[in-house]
Amino acid sequence: MKISIIGSGYVGLVTGACFAKLNNEVICVDIDKDKVEKINRGISPFYEKGLDVLLKDVKDRLKATTDIKNAVINSDVTFICVGTPRGLVGEADLSYIESACKDIGEALKRKDEYHLVVVKSTVPPGTTEHRIKPLLEEVSKKETYKDFGLAMNPEFLREGNAIEDFMNPDRIVIGVKDDRSKEILLELYKDFNCPKLIVSPTTAEMIKYASNAFLAIKISFINEIGNLCKALGIDVYEVAKGIGLDKRIGKHFLRAGIGFGGSCFPKDVKALINKAREHFYHPIILNAALEINEAQPYKLVDLLEKKAGNLRGKDVTVLGLAFKPNTDDVREAPSIKIVNALLNKGAKVHVYDPKAMENFKRLFGNKIDYCNSAREAVSKSKYVLIVTEWNEFKDKELYKEKYVFDGRRVDEAKELAKYYEGVCW
Repeated sequence: MKISIIGSGYVGLVTGACFAKLNNEVICVDIDKDKVEKINRGISPFYEKGLDVLLKDVKDRLKATTDIKNAVINSDVTFICVGTPRGLVGEADLSYIESACKDIGEALKRKDEYHLVVVKSTVPPGTTEHRIKPLLEEVSKKETYKDFGLAMNPEFLREGNAIEDFMNPDRIVIGVKDDRSKEILLELYKDFNCPKLIVSPTTAEMIKYASNAFLAIKISFINEIGNLCKALGIDVYEVAKGIGLDKRIGKHFLRAGIGFGGSCFPKDVKALINKAREHFYHPIILNAALEINEAQPYKLVDLLEKKAGNLRGKDVTVLGLAFKPNTDDVREAPSIKIVNALLNKGAKVHVYDPKAMENFKRLFGNKIDYCNSAREAVSKSKYVLIVTEWNEFKDKELYKEKYVFDGRRVDEAKELAKYYEGVCW
């Protein structure tokens, strides 16, 4: 098929590259000219494992442009993959979605052929039906399900593993209200051997939010158990192993530590809470999950203070800035809270991350010391905080004679450290 992807960020570019890998012709659209130029040279504008290689592999079938209308006119299916950042009171900011829809509507006005518009951005339940559909109809002067199709197809991509997740999904959720849109998407996904769930657009939107909310709750749950285990002298990882063997629970997302971050979980849980409030419902569990997650990173700094005393003027090394390994994403990362807390207490902060340094510099400028390697960073302090579990941080020699405070259960750090303590075990 001929596919246009509106928004060439993390979701959009991975989606476009993977569709191109499956022999579709793909046009990626973005307003950022530098990003477009990089994509056309086969270079990913952000770090995602394997994406640079994939972009070079599909360069004959994937092009990027800033011209959204031309991209829509010259494709059969358009995926909306623009961001839905958190608004002022936790709501999903749909301004990028609405802007994209206006441009798509203008393009549809000039097309005689049937065209399918697919929402892949994470949007609150009801958005496709009650905001996107009317806007497309208003601008295009055409009728949904007659002149053009509309569907909701949420993504379930994990940063750092996105290509694998796209090519080998657990499930594909297709939110549609008409047979023609359904058949086009089933044809597009025909080679995927996984369950394909056909639901309404509103149900598809809720599945995405409910999935992220459940995983966030699971992380906060094991962190609360970990905090209790630490008080009782119990290893929470042994507890997690024990409960994870129960097939009803499963082992995934039971890694206790300093909490979740990234572009999805914090934003999406807050947006779901906001949606609940619109309907006069108070979501107790969702609020509790965020409350636990908000406090968890600071526990690492508390451990450091108990051992080191007053931090004013003391050198402290932070290993890991990205919210998880194999990404350069620092959005809502626990490292931000930890570094801010250290600076507020007067510490001299030295940091290192294999991929996220440039993104962190945009937040902290010259307030902290950016090191060129993990070895350089730990050489500048006797106090080391492990914040992201990159593989290179598993070198036990890094921690020789150091005071180590571990937020991610890097067991190798225990072996040669002068002192070692985990955040909740």
